[in-house]
Amino acid sequence: MKSYYTYTIYVVYLLFCLLITSASAQSLIRQSTDDRNTPLQQENGAKAVSILGEAHYLDKDDLEISSSDYKVSPSNQVTGMRSRPPMSYSLKMESFNTLLQSNNTERYESRPFPVGGYNWSLIVYPNGNREDSGSGFISLYVAIDNSTLVSSHQEVFADLRFYVFKRTERKFFTVQDTNVWRYNIFKTMWGFPRVLPLDTFRNPSNGYLFNGDHCEFGVDVTIHTPFQRSELFTVARNFPNPRFTWNIQRFSTLLGETYFSDVFSIGGRNWNIQVHPSGAVTGEGRALSMYLLLNANERFRPYEKIYVRAQLRVLNQRASSQWRTIERPIDHWFTGPGLGWGYDEFVPLADLRDPERGYLVNDKLMVQVEMEAISSTRYFPS
Repeated sequence: MKSYYTYTIYVVYLLFCLLITSASAQSLIRQSTDDRNTPLQQENGAKAVSILGEAHYLDKDDLEISSSDYKVSPSNQVTGMRSRPPMSYSLKMESFNTLLQSNNTERYESRPFPVGGYNWSLIVYPNGNREDSGSGFISLYVAIDNSTLVSSHQEVFADLRFYVFKRTERKFFTVQDTNVWRYNIFKTMWGFPRVLPLDTFRNPSNGYLFNGDHCEFGVDVTIHTPFQRSELFTVARNFPNPRFTWNIQRFSTLLGETYFSDVFSIGGRNWNIQVHPSGAVTGEGRALSMYLLLNANERFRPYEKIYVRAQLRVLNQRASSQWRTIERPIDHWFTGPGLGWGYDEFVPLADLRDPERGYLVNDKLMVQVEMEAISSTRYFPS
């Protein structure tokens, strides 16, 4: 009986040892696996985030910062000097070197300022943004407040111009990109990691750091919104009937100062020819004056204008190689109905009345206009 009891105790003890050994092995395997995975994930740029005790990893592309996701091409970067101060925000510092020497201050972020219905902050990295290849430079960024975005899918396109005051010239060094910056919930900060070399900025002779420890930064934020109004300008050059000829009968009996042809339509507009038989302005008493007019009843917007290229003519009514049709060009912008363009001295009256020249035959004068180009503009909304 004693032998049987001893044997039973031995079997139970053996099973208990096997159970403990199995649990320890599983724990050791889990720990070894985690130790190998963690460095691998960190090398790939992943970041550990603790949520309710569970470990989750975010790829580098999912991080909300920074301009390293959009490398600013030197060909797209524009720098210059400007007298006018920034319009959106100005940040003046009186203790820059103190901030520069701090081991716990990587960047300085301004209070939020509103532009275009959104809140923004100007961010300065005194020692440069190391994560954006900005070490040894002044780095400047603008961040948008996520809470001002209406939805997670909303995008805001903005132009950014950064300012650094240069006391020696009383001007601002500016830097901007020719492209617009696209802000959304995943990309909340954009800017330049290398605005100015830190050595250049700190050298007092350059004027960026003045009065010992003072400096000034600034930014202009311009929101890009789709245009609501537009226009389409076109020039027509081919017309079904580009010419209008006006036969003026009993020309020598015309005693009035000015006469108008019938209304004619070319290029979708109504026109008149105007003549002064005895001349006007500089041609008065000496020459025939002739003009092309946009009809006075033509509908015209206050800001509208029409480009016209045409030929005004006094036709020669006889087949003569010596005396030809007199032709003068029109190249003009018409800016309103009833306004015209032409010549005070189109042809001398002596030449016009000379029967040998063939311009006035049987007391009939033939004048003509030929349209070569007429512009039109469509406005949206109309």
